[in-house]
Amino acid sequence: MVEWDYAEPYRQLIVPYPNVHLTFHEDSAVGDGANVNGVSSGHVFQVLDGRRKVFGIAFRPGMFRPFLGRAVATITDRVIPATGVFPGTPAKYAIGEVEDFLRANLPEPDPKAELAARVVELITAKPGIVRVDELATAFGTTVRQLQRLFAEHVGVGPKWVIRRYRLHEVTERMAKGDAIDWAGLAAELGYADQAHFTRDFTRMFGETPTRYAERY
Repeated sequence: MVEWDYAEPYRQLIVPYPNVHLTFHEDSAVGDGANVNGVSSGHVFQVLDGRRKVFGIAFRPGMFRPFLGRAVATITDRVIPATGVFPGTPAKYAIGEVEDFLRANLPEPDPKAELAARVVELITAKPGIVRVDELATAFGTTVRQLQRLFAEHVGVGPKWVIRRYRLHEVTERMAKGDAIDWAGLAAELGYADQAHFTRDFTRMFGETPTRYAERY
């Protein structure tokens, strides 16, 4: 649940994770109603103004494909009306009502979706994984098969997901206030050089790592 009250518009940086969201808006510029937000492949800025409220539900990475009925990559970087996925979605929300609605629309279990979710969970849990081939070896599959699995069930590629969670670890180190050896950190994260690391960070967060560290 997110609420805000701004007399002047505020430009909010939103850094993505590989989750699809179901969101319910109240009194917003898009009007009352529900949307499905696909995974964003990069950072976005959301202008917040006035007094607004949004209620959101994050689906586990890899687990929205059974609800959607097609490749999750088809809604990457897109926002679509929730009624296109969940006919009869209530325009306004009450948490209990939404929970009952989703339970009533649960799809059949999907072993491939569960596999995709487990792969993402391993990426999250194992900071040492920095390459897709390492991930493929851990699951006894090939890089190409992982790429197809992620396009179908996650919406972004396995390399993107690895980078996202490794860059999250970078921001956690920044938060501790310690001095950071950027070149050494880039090598630790599997980058060929600091320039490639800086480029990926800037694409994901909208500013260079040093600028981000200064601001936050």
